[in-house]
Amino acid sequence: MRSYVSEFVGTALLLAIVAGSGFMGESLGAGNAAVALLGNSIATGAGLYALIVLLGPISGAHFNPVVTLMFWKLGHIKAPKMLGYWVCQFTGAIAGIWLTHLMFSLPIIQESTKVRTGLGIWVSELISTLVLLSVIHIGDKEAKDKVPMLVALTVTAGYWFTSSTFFSNPAVAVARSFTNTFVGIAPSSVFGFVIAEVVAALLVLGILALVEPKDSKSYTRGL
Repeated sequence: MRSYVSEFVGTALLLAIVAGSGFMGESLGAGNAAVALLGNSIATGAGLYALIVLLGPISGAHFNPVVTLMFWKLGHIKAPKMLGYWVCQFTGAIAGIWLTHLMFSLPIIQESTKVRTGLGIWVSELISTLVLLSVIHIGDKEAKDKVPMLVALTVTAGYWFTSSTFFSNPAVAVARSFTNTFVGIAPSSVFGFVIAEVVAALLVLGILALVEPKDSKSYTRGL
């Protein structure tokens, strides 16, 4: 139960950090999108680092359905726990968005009108998810003590070098459709993001199946 609570709370706080810093950056930046994105990316990276360090020993600090899928495939967790994590991640993400609305005295129930679609955006999400999963997997094997920092810095950089701003997380994509703030995504755009993220995860799993021995398993908890 502690691990499920960890995934719910961690994902909720992650979305609160993402949405809250985006709203604050846009408000204080007086319409300057670069300033808003800078504040958004720094806050997200810093918050993610703290969450991974604190909650990693409890649940692995996945906060992301495709990360959980990868660790299930690698034998870190069993299928029932994977499904439980998914429920906690999706519900936690939406709760984090609603918490942000409450903190900033915004209408709790919203729907984003920000369209994010097109080939470039979808390719960006595919690459973003490939990069994130690769960093997590390689870091888990080669530099486990540095994984929180590696992931946090990758996400911070990803905000700036990808056209999609590095969602790389189906739960995040779905939850952000529930906010019409700086970080929102129109519900009609969510499907393309999720498909790109899932395809990237399947590509990573396929590559791992080819290049790693079948009996090769990490005995760490993973991210």
